[in-house]
Amino acid sequence: MLTFDVQIYKLRDLGRGRKPHQLRWRVGEKPHSRTFATKTLADGRRSELMTAIKRGEQFDTDSGLPASELRKHTEGTWFEHAVKFAEVKWKGSSAKSRAARADALATITPALVTDHRGAPDKRLLRTALSCWAFNFSEHLPEQPGEVAEALAWLARKSVQIGQLEDSDTIRRALDALSRLLNGKTAADNTTTRKRMVFNNALNYAVERRKLPANPLQFIDWTPPETDDEIDFRWVPNPQVGRALVEAAAQVSVRGRHLRAFYGCMLYAATRPAELNHLREADCTLPKSGWGQLLLAGSSPRVGSRWTDDGQSHEKRGLKRRARSTTRPVPIPPVLVRLLREHIAEFGVASDGRLFRAAEGGVVLTKETAEVWKACRKLALTPEQIASPFADVPYSARHTAVSGWLTAGVDKAEVARRAGHSIAVLLRFYAKVINDREDHSNALIERFLNGDGLAE
Repeated sequence: MLTFDVQIYKLRDLGRGRKPHQLRWRVGEKPHSRTFATKTLADGRRSELMTAIKRGEQFDTDSGLPASELRKHTEGTWFEHAVKFAEVKWKGSSAKSRAARADALATITPALVTDHRGAPDKRLLRTALSCWAFNFSEHLPEQPGEVAEALAWLARKSVQIGQLEDSDTIRRALDALSRLLNGKTAADNTTTRKRMVFNNALNYAVERRKLPANPLQFIDWTPPETDDEIDFRWVPNPQVGRALVEAAAQVSVRGRHLRAFYGCMLYAATRPAELNHLREADCTLPKSGWGQLLLAGSSPRVGSRWTDDGQSHEKRGLKRRARSTTRPVPIPPVLVRLLREHIAEFGVASDGRLFRAAEGGVVLTKETAEVWKACRKLALTPEQIASPFADVPYSARHTAVSGWLTAGVDKAEVARRAGHSIAVLLRFYAKVINDREDHSNALIERFLNGDGLAE
């Protein structure tokens, strides 16, 4: 029971034992006492209790503790809270979000322990947390004994969630999320992503009345600046991009199958996950002129332990869009011809998908990367091959988007075709947009000189 009826007595010197200095106080009708080795320690504790009274805190009659201290000892552990947080978020999250959240929590949680005596191997503990403790799939294999032991150790050692009100405890978590398992500094984007998960977990603690406020707001710790702008030194121009796409046909039969796959990225700025979902019915492919792709979903590969159906790929809506949203993308004649040739040579899957693995499944990132690597050897110079120039198929998408901007297509239309928000487009393609300033200034000057609006 909590009460404001508290009285703190003067210190008493018992004159015996290893802790002769006694602090006594009363909460309600119940007396409490504690002994200390030195008078300084006893007086310090008395000052803490007096400060709690001055703050207007209630005290617990059973433990004799101020309400703030009581919360630190009775609201459960951080580990219990983190598990609950991951479980609450599981159902409404995409498979990729589930995996990212579990990874972040698995990075933070081992740092929030009382001590490291008897700690299991760091890699085992990371695996136990990310793949079992923070995973609520119905398709998980049976938990190995060593995993159960690692989680049992963590359950014993985890700090009470109330201790997160202490800045030193929070800083331990921030230090952990900013480093890799080997101790090296993590990438800026990784640190920012994991801090966001930690912040959300703390907000959930506030929601559950486990913490009075999110303690992160009181910590003088600035997340690293992230540079999302694309390095255009390594983005191929349209001519080189076309050479890479055509080189696929020379690599192998599998390369010929992926030729149109790469072509969609180069000419329509599609994402690989969107192409795994593309069906013949979504394509308008006239015999001449421009056509259209109606992008209606994506199938990103995440891993079977994170999806609801136990499949390695998750069927979902377009990135950051409602499930029912579609995105029509006009495609130039060169891509229309590529897709018509692809369908004529390879047909489509039983469900109408244009691109599929050898046995009919979803095209794997590993496969597209290996074929692309062979394309680079055929289409690039030795200097380019030795550099990060066009090192991944995704660089073809960067060629498309930057090309549209350079050609003068309105930024809003570029963002729509690429499936970006305007804010993301400006952040990733700032250099291309800035390079158009002189052209824009000339158009404005024409207008101001009375030459009329630019066409």
